[in-house]
Amino acid sequence: MNRVRLAIASGLILSIAFTVFAESKEEKQAKARKKAAETLQKLYKQHPSAEAAIKKAVGYAVFNNGGAKILIAGGGRGKGIAVENATQKVTYMKMREIQAGLGMGVKKFSVIFVFETKKAFDNFVDGNWEFGGQTTAAAKTGSGGGSLEGAGVVSDGVWMYQMTDKGVALELTAKSTKYSKDGDLN
Repeated sequence: MNRVRLAIASGLILSIAFTVFAESKEEKQAKARKKAAETLQKLYKQHPSAEAAIKKAVGYAVFNNGGAKILIAGGGRGKGIAVENATQKVTYMKMREIQAGLGMGVKKFSVIFVFETKKAFDNFVDGNWEFGGQTTAAAKTGSGGGSLEGAGVVSDGVWMYQMTDKGVALELTAKSTKYSKDGDLN
């Protein structure tokens, strides 16, 4: 009987602890917006012209991602937000990625998309947008190191900046990256 009471009491304590320490939807949303703002500040520091481009665009999306690649296979995941500039509406998003090709490494990186047209923005937010193909050479740890990255056109009306935060990666990869709305946060 004492074991049953102990098990019930332990279960109650654990459920209370999980409830107290679990982030609410609003806290997760605030965390995503804060992380996106910090990422944009890093981008503006590295590429000052990006700020004006983002402000005059129809919208933008900011993702903070992590990934790993070992020999011929890899994957990654991340979270972010998409913002339509005219309305300032925020859509919470997620990213999933699978990779095939030669490579080795682990990296933490940020991706910022800039949408020149409403159609491109809407297709991204509403269409479970997919994107593929990559060549990366990056080495960066802490504040040292360097990286080979930049902005480029990824489809009609869409520009992308990629910044490596931490990690080491050398890869020649064909990858599929899927961006979609985060059902838990919208």
